[in-house]
Amino acid sequence: MTSGHEAVAYLKGEGKYSDRDVFGYPDFVLTDLKMPGLDGFAMLEHLKENPESAIIPTVIFSGSQDNDDIKKAYLLGASSYHVKPTSPLALRHLVKTLHDYWMLCEAPEVDRAGRQVDTNSRHKLGERFSLPEAASAGR
Repeated sequence: MTSGHEAVAYLKGEGKYSDRDVFGYPDFVLTDLKMPGLDGFAMLEHLKENPESAIIPTVIFSGSQDNDDIKKAYLLGASSYHVKPTSPLALRHLVKTLHDYWMLCEAPEVDRAGRQVDTNSRHKLGERFSLPEAASAGR
């Protein structure tokens, strides 16, 4: 991806990203804070405001060590925040570690388009928590 706008189009399955057989729905998002168009904070806002994408684990990968940037990222729903290493070997190790970790995690099931699969929370532990309207349709 070359911009935040392109990343949002991918998440929405729009334009050249409409074929989910070719452009599968992501298991997790790895984004920088500094991108052309929409920055990483805008990406976090987009994910958080859309119930279908709010469940996607989102990792911030940034050159910024600024405490305000780190705090804002977590407040906007980042799952983790990492400062980019300077050496290529350390960078490769961190990216592999992040990938391996997130691929082990469980996440709510989604269909090919990225829509959450309907579930029924009756008589389950999480029953007392309401879901956003779009995420709970048909439950």
